[in-house]
Amino acid sequence: MPILFISRFSLVVSAILFSVSSLDAGEPVRVMSFNLRYGKANDGDNHWDKRKSLLADTVRDFDPDVLGTQETLKFQADFLMGQLEGYEYFGRSRMKEPNEHCGILYRKERFTWLAGGHFWLSKTPLVPASKSWDSSLPRMASWVLLGDNKDERGDPVLVINTHFDHRGAKARSKSAELIRERIEQLRHLAKNPLVVVTGDFNTAEASDPYKALLDENDELVDTFRISHPEKSTNEGTFNSWTGKTNGPRIDWILADKRWTVQSAEIDRSSHNKRNPSDHFPVTAVLVRP
Repeated sequence: MPILFISRFSLVVSAILFSVSSLDAGEPVRVMSFNLRYGKANDGDNHWDKRKSLLADTVRDFDPDVLGTQETLKFQADFLMGQLEGYEYFGRSRMKEPNEHCGILYRKERFTWLAGGHFWLSKTPLVPASKSWDSSLPRMASWVLLGDNKDERGDPVLVINTHFDHRGAKARSKSAELIRERIEQLRHLAKNPLVVVTGDFNTAEASDPYKALLDENDELVDTFRISHPEKSTNEGTFNSWTGKTNGPRIDWILADKRWTVQSAEIDRSSHNKRNPSDHFPVTAVLVRP
């Protein structure tokens, strides 16, 4: 009889410890990166006004805790904020006059704002609208440091969102090097924050910028490749409004190696053969260490 009691007691203790361990892991963080397509572009049937509701539905369906957006004009950010409940938005023009943002939305219930800022992908990153190398336009990154309300004892989350130049090959490589340097500098804002990088990098996996960010890096991983180790021919993220899935995967979510990548996908949501943008959004579900 005592042996039976101890056995049952052990099972109860094991169940309690398992539950505590599961709670300690915290709720997953749902991350999305989405190039919204410049809202003033002359896109005919794919004009912003004709697809904005589909785009908002696509975001709402994934229900991100953090959303990094590219090519975002203020009226596009305002529309999203009006359609999505419970988010804060952080972004600014990459030019001195109103222009595209690399905007970040985060769920207010989940996160507490700790700090945020912007830098430009140039030799003078703190000079607004600066550009260098062979960049065709000023390019930038925005970042936020967030306290996780679901795990107040855990490390804060550092989110960096960017958009690399579409023409300058040297600029893309130098931008990747700069992002890596800035991550190390921003880490000092808090004790060992968990990093997430979202963006449209305008370059493929295994390119020089990709290598500059990830090769010999003990800190960042490509979430999609972790979730899908085997490469396939239908991993393209620029659909050119046609829904095509071939071509390079130029939109990425990179994450601190301490995260567990629960899943990472390319979201190909459409309605009546209409896509919400000329890029497919990419997603990742991350679990704290």
